[in-house]
Amino acid sequence: MSEVTTKTLVEAGITRQGVFVRDDGTPYPGGPCISQAVIRGDTVYLCGVVPPEIWRNPSNPTFGDVQAQTKQVLQRIDELLADAGTDKSKLLTAQIWLADMRLFAEHNKAWNAWVDPRNPPVRACVEARLTHPELLVEIMCTAAR
Repeated sequence: MSEVTTKTLVEAGITRQGVFVRDDGTPYPGGPCISQAVIRGDTVYLCGVVPPEIWRNPSNPTFGDVQAQTKQVLQRIDELLADAGTDKSKLLTAQIWLADMRLFAEHNKAWNAWVDPRNPPVRACVEARLTHPELLVEIMCTAAR
């Protein structure tokens, strides 16, 4: 994934940030054709965010425990929201997938330390088999601007 682009569909008022496709519009081998963020009007939709190291170095035998991975994901969410002109205080929704619900309490410690306690989003947290065996958490958010 050497090139990440921003695309705007002016007629629909949609901006796509961090589009993972080649110049010819085809996906990278083995990778999804996605946008990291889509903005329409005053709403920002983020893709499912995972620790960046999962994709940078997939042969790494460990990516840390669920707290470490959650902190990495939340830091990346902060970056994506800032790029879109918003922040975590304007989160509307969050969907969280954990590889094992026994990790919920440890994950939640990192989440509670990060989330704006005056403006918490609605949230769902479920167990799911994730795309990499070492991946423990994925979070998808929607925010206002």
